[in-house]
Amino acid sequence: MSSDYTEMWRDLGLDIDAHNALLNALGEGYQQVFLSQKNRPAGMQYFDFVMSEVHGLRIKELIDAKAEGRIIVGSFCVFVPEELILAVDGISVGLCTGADFGMDLAEKYLPRNTCSLIKSAFGFKLSKVCPYMESSDIIVGENTCDGKKKAYEEFGKLEKKLYVMDLPQTKSDSGKALLRAEYKKFIQALEEKSGRKITVESLKKAISIVNNKRKAIHRLAQLRAADPIPISGLDALLINQVYFYDNPLRFTESVNKICDELEERIARSEGVFPKGTPRLLVSGCPMAVPNWKLPFIIEQSGATIVGEESCVGERGTRNETDLTGSSVDELLDNIVERYFQIDCAIFTPNPDRKNHVKEMHKKYNADGVIHYALQFCQPYDIESHGIEEVLESEGIPVLNLVTDYSQEDVGQLSTRIEAFIERING
Repeated sequence: MSSDYTEMWRDLGLDIDAHNALLNALGEGYQQVFLSQKNRPAGMQYFDFVMSEVHGLRIKELIDAKAEGRIIVGSFCVFVPEELILAVDGISVGLCTGADFGMDLAEKYLPRNTCSLIKSAFGFKLSKVCPYMESSDIIVGENTCDGKKKAYEEFGKLEKKLYVMDLPQTKSDSGKALLRAEYKKFIQALEEKSGRKITVESLKKAISIVNNKRKAIHRLAQLRAADPIPISGLDALLINQVYFYDNPLRFTESVNKICDELEERIARSEGVFPKGTPRLLVSGCPMAVPNWKLPFIIEQSGATIVGEESCVGERGTRNETDLTGSSVDELLDNIVERYFQIDCAIFTPNPDRKNHVKEMHKKYNADGVIHYALQFCQPYDIESHGIEEVLESEGIPVLNLVTDYSQEDVGQLSTRIEAFIERING
């Protein structure tokens, strides 16, 4: 990091020793996973810098914004509309849920057979090592799966800033009405906390900012269809992870800048892997920082990742919000329409997700699909069977993997992934 932020972290109430241990582990992992790659695009230097300062300069920016009267809203899920937060001049940030940290503390509140993502949120909070949680004025939980729904009852005992948003479980008129009612209540909470009213002008501006951010990510995704591929799946995943932390205007500019570079690489037929390298689509649970285990193994095993059908990936960013409307209510309808299209595994039935995986497989010229589920994540683990059935019936190879955040199964995962790549090559 460029500065010593110890006093800032101490003022936020972090456990300095535990936080230093986390940063040291994160730095070592980042060096091994990302900085060891060959022929990375020069534009990745920006995202390397963001990660080097993700608990430093970015947190200082949040604290400075709070001093100016802006609110910070932390969330765990892509169903929380960034447009509404920006419309009250707030800042939206993702929260820490991607590391096997403080699990022993988390298991004092949660059963051992709870998914790693939920336990990680508790672990970061109880260990006092997530400056995003401590900087936030509102922390938004959302009733997606049953695990989260019940976990937030316990998390609310630890975090007094918790705001829980209900979500529909069916793609129906009543489901859409529920989502609209919850977003309407969320607007009231944001306006009350920020002291600002959402106007047509502020909401249109916010929608434009988020749409432009999504357009940049869409542009990056389309460039990954090239062979040889101009950017590794690891680096593309990192960009999708930074999406949730960075200043949205700065992020959009940086993504478009690296896309310019990737277009030049494609014109020169320059890639990070040789032409003809097996191309895999990863589908399933989200991968929050620093959950890089699976993509690292895949790209160390002789394949490349060409897309992520994930909340930290195309599921979370694929659609834009319609800007047409002359009132806040009309624009809110557009936001509801956009977010209601997210094909999360919480929905039943959920045929859109199967179709989306097939579309991505074709669009990015993939050779096969790895379906990834976190252990004890019932929605994605159960859906994996239907995904495999549909894809295999159309001749698309599928490998279902269930894992957690630990490193204990790296050898087993490597063996299965290598065998899957051999199947594709055969």
